[in-house]
Amino acid sequence: MDKILEAVVMSSYPNNVKQGLVRRVIEASKQPMDSEQCWSMLELCTKLYLVGDTKYKREIGKEVLEVYGHYHPEEFEEFFNVRFLLSLLQEGYGPLGKRSHYVLDYIQLGLQFVLESPSANSIFSLLRIEVLRKVCERPGPKQCAKISKLLTQHPQCIPTGKHQVLFCQQLIRCIGQFQCVSEGEEDIMEFLEHVNKVSGLLQRIWRTQTSAILPSLKELFTIISSTEEQEAPSNALASVVQFVPLELMDGVIRNLTNDDSISDVQMMMAIGRMIDWVSWPLGKNIDKWIIALLKGLAAVKKFSILIEVTLSKIEKVFSKLLYPIVREGALSVLQYMLLSFQHSHEAFHLLLPHIPRLVASLKKEDSNSATSSLEQLAELIHCMFFRFSGFPDLYEPVLEAIKALPIPNEDRIKHLLGQNAWTSQKNELACFYPRLASKSETGKIGLINLGNTCYMNSIIQSLFMASDFRHSVLNLTEGNSQPLMTKLQWLFAFLEHSQRPAISPESFLSASWPPWFTPGAQQDCSEYLKYLLDRLHEEEKTGKRIYQKLKESSLMSQAVEHHYLNKTLIEKMFGGKMMTKIRCLKCLNVSSREEAFTDLSLAFPPPDRHIHRPGSASVLPVEEIGPQFIEPPENPNQVTGSPWVRRKPPVSGDLPAQPVPVETVGFQEAGVPSNPLSSDAVGAESTKDPTSAFGEQASASKDSRSVPDLINYFLSPERLTAENKYHCEKCASLQDAEKVAELTEGPHYLILTLLRFSFDPRTMKRKKILDNVSIPVVLKLPVLVSSEENEDVWRPRKSRAGPGSSFVSVVYDLCSVVVHSGISSESGHYYCYSRECTDTVPHGQPRDGVPKPASDKQLDIEIQWYLFNDTRVSFSSFESVSNVTSFFPKDTAYVLFYRQRPGRQSCPLHEAAAEAGHLHGEPSLNKDLMEAISKDNILYLQEQEKEARNRAAYISALPKSPLWWRDFDRDKDDDSSSGGCSPAAGGGGSGSFHGLVF
Repeated sequence: MDKILEAVVMSSYPNNVKQGLVRRVIEASKQPMDSEQCWSMLELCTKLYLVGDTKYKREIGKEVLEVYGHYHPEEFEEFFNVRFLLSLLQEGYGPLGKRSHYVLDYIQLGLQFVLESPSANSIFSLLRIEVLRKVCERPGPKQCAKISKLLTQHPQCIPTGKHQVLFCQQLIRCIGQFQCVSEGEEDIMEFLEHVNKVSGLLQRIWRTQTSAILPSLKELFTIISSTEEQEAPSNALASVVQFVPLELMDGVIRNLTNDDSISDVQMMMAIGRMIDWVSWPLGKNIDKWIIALLKGLAAVKKFSILIEVTLSKIEKVFSKLLYPIVREGALSVLQYMLLSFQHSHEAFHLLLPHIPRLVASLKKEDSNSATSSLEQLAELIHCMFFRFSGFPDLYEPVLEAIKALPIPNEDRIKHLLGQNAWTSQKNELACFYPRLASKSETGKIGLINLGNTCYMNSIIQSLFMASDFRHSVLNLTEGNSQPLMTKLQWLFAFLEHSQRPAISPESFLSASWPPWFTPGAQQDCSEYLKYLLDRLHEEEKTGKRIYQKLKESSLMSQAVEHHYLNKTLIEKMFGGKMMTKIRCLKCLNVSSREEAFTDLSLAFPPPDRHIHRPGSASVLPVEEIGPQFIEPPENPNQVTGSPWVRRKPPVSGDLPAQPVPVETVGFQEAGVPSNPLSSDAVGAESTKDPTSAFGEQASASKDSRSVPDLINYFLSPERLTAENKYHCEKCASLQDAEKVAELTEGPHYLILTLLRFSFDPRTMKRKKILDNVSIPVVLKLPVLVSSEENEDVWRPRKSRAGPGSSFVSVVYDLCSVVVHSGISSESGHYYCYSRECTDTVPHGQPRDGVPKPASDKQLDIEIQWYLFNDTRVSFSSFESVSNVTSFFPKDTAYVLFYRQRPGRQSCPLHEAAAEAGHLHGEPSLNKDLMEAISKDNILYLQEQEKEARNRAAYISALPKSPLWWRDFDRDKDDDSSSGGCSPAAGGGGSGSFHGLVF
């Protein structure tokens, strides 16, 4: 029968005729026949299957083999024996030079008929050894796929024990050498299918034997970190990583980055090749592993590796955004690479020429993937603009390309930059390395104490957190006309952009240090602040003017505009005006003098002066909302609208005076109702203010002080009698008089100094008043303005003042609190609480004819507060600010910064000041300053890396878990080899997919 079948197959008959004859042979084969005849047929079918020169011959051989396996099982089992299989696997089948490629397919076909035979176990044992030998010979992707198919269908043939680990390692070696030699799409798809089958086998093994995963990863890392290979390992290795459980990631990355046996060159080679894996179209979680390793390197301060790899690979990663199949992973890696590379603009600038073309391509693609990627890319680009401002010529084409895409808000940008910076990565060994501590999680930067310089550090941080002032300083153009302001600009720029956890203000200290201060001694921060602001003001005032002009409101009159532009930056930000009036109590003549101020020094009332509360018979009802105004006196000599408030009973013949309160919004004691006039108060809310939740906590005892108490005391009339009598020009003699101060222009930033230090003549020392002072988060001040100003500048409100003047309520939000800890001004410590108060509603956008007040966010005490304590910066809250003295009696608020809130009470001068820093978005620093910051950031990264290396001894002394491959390496059987069974172990082709993603 075998001769008949062979003659039919070899004949020249048409295929349909041959098929009919073969059918008759197959039907006859199902009948009983002798053993010799069966062997002859099996040998013929084996020959047809293995070396048949046409697909038709191989199919006939396969069909007849299956019939004999079913109908003649005993003869088939005898034929399909261990010796025969060993010969097939080791020697092959067919003439030399033309060995069959179908041996593995043949074995897989025959195995299904011997599974229950007595020789099955012997066959499985043989195959377990032979498949291991096969993979050690580095077969190509097609043969590896056949091995994988065989073992997937017959898992009994998978090597076991240590041979299984070795099999996985050698299979990974094979994958590392895979190459797709054709550029045709069909060939590429076939190649991808082969790779998927091989990596799928690894996944199957790892699922049942998790102990094989870590040794396999060791082999993978050995391959990609090798510096000896002529060609880079295939990107097909990415298919292996996708099946590694993510829960192993932290441990693997930690051990890798802390392994001293891995050189920098090896690590750089490995991470570079991993980044190339973003080109692999079938990988999952590849981006997660790449980003995890980059973060791990940042945590151990391997910055030189990160810099080199980022600069060499970022353009290649960016180019992959063109291909939808790999876009998601490539974008994730690109985002981390850019957001973490914050010390220099170099990486971002490499991409600038490519961005417009990519944006145009994505817009043209018009898919959900492209749209989503465009929005994420635009957000990333705006983060880079924010971080590296000052290159308008380079950024203009990019801005034009993304102008129609959404712009992220500043909070989102700062969040992204803060969480991705290299210096933000946490290292579990940081507790053993004090100098390797990461940048504060707040994203803010501390100031180094240079020897009792906490007084300066607290002031600098408070000024820096005054965002309008900071933006104005950073916007100043390059020039040497203001040396001290230039140094402040540099200090602010480093606080904004440095990668260091803290910077040294040594240069600024030497430039701003008052000459009478004793070096190394504790000083009064208020005194330093006054001196600093005065120096900055005088420096500009004497002709060394700033170059950056602040934007003026279009509603300003020419007079106001001229007045505004002639102001110095300090006057614009911190300058206010106060009118001091003295009234002779004999002739009632009033003399007045207006003077400028940058801060108000608030004295404490005498101990015998009772502090009245709302609802009591008080002449100064502090908590009452809505300023009160006195009626004009009958005496024509008295200035109308002047609020003469007395501390003592009125002089005979005078009218009773009405109070002029300082208001606090929503900062009332529990159970005390608001004044009915609150509905008439500017900016007052009809609903309960969010800050009232802290009313009881922030308020001290019944007899404690509050900031409104101190301001009311400051603004209340002072009786000039006895030795303090006033020389009245009209009377030409010393007379009893009354002096009162009135605010005529509220500053944009109101600085209040609580005069806690007084001279004690008994001890001849300055003593500190430790009284707790409750601090309102929102404060209202009455400002007296003339009718002319009302018409020209202010948006007036109804008042009961005289026709010549009226009061407006100016609302202020608390920005910073400088705290003094100690009992003397010559000793102790300063720190500050700060937050950024900014306008969240654009100016000039009315709602139903009424200008919008600041959003609720401005009233919300949960706006993020920060605690600046020299080098340490941490998150805080208004509750902490309010309770600091309650918890620590020697820690008392000393200097307060309030920011004027926009609204109908605002002056265009201050609205313009508020907008000054935001005319063109985030301030653009001059190139010299940007270059200095970049150089210092690189220097810091180098310092940190050097420090980490110098302290390697600490790591070795620490108890730690064994590396993930250590136990496996102890096996003597594997000590002599790096994983290869031949000198050709490792290496491989590029595995690139020309027509798909390259």
